[in-house]
Amino acid sequence: MNVFITGASSGIGAALAREFAQRGATLGLVARDKEKLEKLIATFPRPDLCTPIICDVTDRDELIKKAREFDKQCGGVDIVIADAGISMGVKTQYYEDLEMFDKVFQTNVLAMATTFHAFLPEMIERKRGTLVGIASVAGIRGLPGSEAYCASKSAVITYCESLRIEMKKYGIDVLTISPGFVKTPLTAGNPYKMPFILTPEEFAERAIKAILAKKSYTTIPWQMGCLSKIMRIIPNSLFDKILSHRKQKPRKHLSDQTSNKTDEHDTPKADG
Repeated sequence: MNVFITGASSGIGAALAREFAQRGATLGLVARDKEKLEKLIATFPRPDLCTPIICDVTDRDELIKKAREFDKQCGGVDIVIADAGISMGVKTQYYEDLEMFDKVFQTNVLAMATTFHAFLPEMIERKRGTLVGIASVAGIRGLPGSEAYCASKSAVITYCESLRIEMKKYGIDVLTISPGFVKTPLTAGNPYKMPFILTPEEFAERAIKAILAKKSYTTIPWQMGCLSKIMRIIPNSLFDKILSHRKQKPRKHLSDQTSNKTDEHDTPKADG
């Protein structure tokens, strides 16, 4: 089994890589931090089956080039997981936040399309393959102060659905996984309660089961799936009241952003 994962040096991406490595998969792992990625790979049962790919996922041509090199090297990728994503507090009323808004979409949405694009010609020719987009329950409804992140994850959900229908005729599966809260360094700083929080390892084990079962849409954990459905159907007036006093993720300027591969996926929370 040949697997390609972006955002692989930490959080969800690292946990997915570790779980696949334990299953004996050949891995192409993408991250910007070479040292961190190589340290992770050194802990795997068969480091020789892992290829570290140092790349900024927003560098379209470089990502496509390196992805296709790995595809040829391993004899054809079976599973592609687009996990790279950033989560920052962004507010539209501040001009300086607009640049971060761009960065969030470039990383969370456009880089996912680039990642999938790199493998599609060969997958279409082989008439097989699985593409996995990591979305978020935060893409179900908008949260105050997380305008860019929620919008980007909503876009991911819709994008993967559109692509799923289009790729069926080629024998390619497109899967969407929406995490709830996962215990990583970034979520540790969230100023609000995080119900049903999972460790990265717990998430990865459940996610891989869903991927291998080729489930088209999966929320992990399932409890957050139930909560998101409730949040989706309640009237706007009630939703607005519930969220009006919710604590918000701190804003962060692009100049403060040092990595494009954080793996935190915020979720809506029904408490003020």
